[in-house]
Amino acid sequence: MPKRAGRILIGFLLLCWGGAACADVIELKEGASVSGKIVAEKADHIFVDIGFTVLAVPRKEVVNITRSDSTVEPTGALPAKQRVRRQASRLAQPQQSAVVQPAPVAEQARLSSNSFYRASAQRGRTERTVRELVNLLGEAVVQVRTPGGQGSGFFINEEGYLITNFHVIEGETQISVEVYHQRGGQLERKVYKQVRIVALNKFDDLALLKIEDKDAPKFVSVPLGDSDSLAVGERVFAIGSPLGLERTVTEGIISTKTRQLQGRLYLQTTAQINPGNSGGPLFNLAGEVIGVTNMKAAYGEGLGFAIPSTAVKFFLDNRDAYAYANDNPSNPYKYLEPPSKTRLGTQQD
Repeated sequence: MPKRAGRILIGFLLLCWGGAACADVIELKEGASVSGKIVAEKADHIFVDIGFTVLAVPRKEVVNITRSDSTVEPTGALPAKQRVRRQASRLAQPQQSAVVQPAPVAEQARLSSNSFYRASAQRGRTERTVRELVNLLGEAVVQVRTPGGQGSGFFINEEGYLITNFHVIEGETQISVEVYHQRGGQLERKVYKQVRIVALNKFDDLALLKIEDKDAPKFVSVPLGDSDSLAVGERVFAIGSPLGLERTVTEGIISTKTRQLQGRLYLQTTAQINPGNSGGPLFNLAGEVIGVTNMKAAYGEGLGFAIPSTAVKFFLDNRDAYAYANDNPSNPYKYLEPPSKTRLGTQQD
């Protein structure tokens, strides 16, 4: 690690570090250190929770690790095989602070800082099969209908807020949402017609809606993952309603994370995306939404694209700036005053 980077890291940690008495301390080269809770360890990285985020620390930069139980491990000085043996021996001891148990998908997600949507604190440690995840998460995926067409969407919280594409509802105000509630082991279709447009981002092709029917229950929602931590070749799957065929599941991999189209970066996937999938979720195998499907190549197969979840989180965190209101300068719909002659004619009448 360069000296300048080391000094920046030290300054950063001094600002956000608290409760050091029960923290693990990782000593780095150039005199830097990281204090926090070690939540996972891999052959090439150590993941440390420093309070509001999780840092991935390269092992090659680590000199020593001082655990919260006061044990010291000269990690950087040990060969890889010896480090693995030492770590296995430590995990075998009955120390609660050293053991990280894999949690179910629903427990791996926490509420974001504004409590509006669930976001994973770190990469999911437990992967499941697509079949298992479809049964767990399928109820949160909906069909969005307008007089001009239909698309897909998904709930981000139990209060009925859902994400879809801007182009699915563009120019429309009469919107209905079809939800499949799971009751007694069976899926029951319910159509909600009191749907409010909360926020719109025309340029990122995102829309935030809310179901406001009086008889609306608490809805099943899905967590947002970290699209930045995806790996090319990682398996993903989409749930949506291509060509109106509701609850269709397609599977594929991430082809690239940074496909540039019209000045925006998209996830490219081999999961089949077709008209009607727009606005639906693209999941990883930890059950997290890592993208919102929105388009495909007109000529070709296995060339689908999705808006990264990082863009979705930014949209939600700043939803007030994208509020659907006539006096909001970010609103894609702007209703202008009538011409002066018309106004004068109205006044004379």
